[in-house]
Amino acid sequence: MMPDMTQHGKAETQQWQPVENTPVVMFDRVSKTYGRINALSGVSIGLSGGVTGILGMNGAGKSTFFKLMMGKIKPSSGAIRLFGTDPWKNPAPYSRVGFVPEHEKMYDWMTALDFITTFARLHGMTRDEASIEATRVLKFVSLDEVMHKRIGQFSKGMRQRVKIAHALVNDPELIVLDEPLQGCDPLARTTIMNVIKELGAMGRTVLVSSHILHEIERITEQIVILHRGRVLALGNSHAIREMLDQHPHKILLDCNQPRELAKAIVDMDEVTGLSFSNPAALLIETRHLGEMHKKLPKVIVDSGQIVTGIDNPDDDLQSILMYLTGGSA
Repeated sequence: MMPDMTQHGKAETQQWQPVENTPVVMFDRVSKTYGRINALSGVSIGLSGGVTGILGMNGAGKSTFFKLMMGKIKPSSGAIRLFGTDPWKNPAPYSRVGFVPEHEKMYDWMTALDFITTFARLHGMTRDEASIEATRVLKFVSLDEVMHKRIGQFSKGMRQRVKIAHALVNDPELIVLDEPLQGCDPLARTTIMNVIKELGAMGRTVLVSSHILHEIERITEQIVILHRGRVLALGNSHAIREMLDQHPHKILLDCNQPRELAKAIVDMDEVTGLSFSNPAALLIETRHLGEMHKKLPKVIVDSGQIVTGIDNPDDDLQSILMYLTGGSA
């Protein structure tokens, strides 16, 4: 089943107002342990507005972070605040939250419209209000043309969009998406990314987890990197990349005459090493990735060599973790 939303409907009857000038989400030295296992260790973070990517390899603590935020598990220590309120003392803030879990068992025999309408009703809407809101959110995720089809007939990408629509039916200010792109085809990924970016542009606070760096960078520049239950890096993706400039980066050029191209590149100040990974490729090492990419096009054109591909083989999350942890990732 999808998350139990009945508590949200009840929460709306309580007297509660968000605390002004506080982060939408705040973790204050939050830890979660299971026996000797530290799933999350002393995490302190405040997040508000726009899209934030929560990055980490499997086991980094992303799902634990979200489960703590959603009140599905209780922290071993530390404090969690949503809209300035402790949700363990007053669950009312959850009425303003939409959550898309990584795993779920959906009601495949229901149509998308019936499914979303049911959850809208659990939020306290009348039958007519629920139908209107369900239609609105299904249109927002581009499923209005198939909303009368059974969910069991949907592809993985369509099912993910139904989950997102479910999370939006109460018009939440905080949307939490746990691995929403996993298992989706390229078209579905693009559609979901556009939905996420639009939500951020509307001023909502959107948290999206992933273990794929370039996916998150297509959605937002603001990222949090979790590693072994700790916040390893936080901030603008460009700033985090600048942290990595103390380490050599690699640029792989596919070309028909790599040794001739190397002659044109070897004297560049930014180059720290050259090698030939195969007879049709030149591997460049540099500590100034941005500058290299700025200068490379002109150098390649002036050399007269033909380059058929440019790649950054170490430009992935695993490599960044290796850099940031000194090789202990």
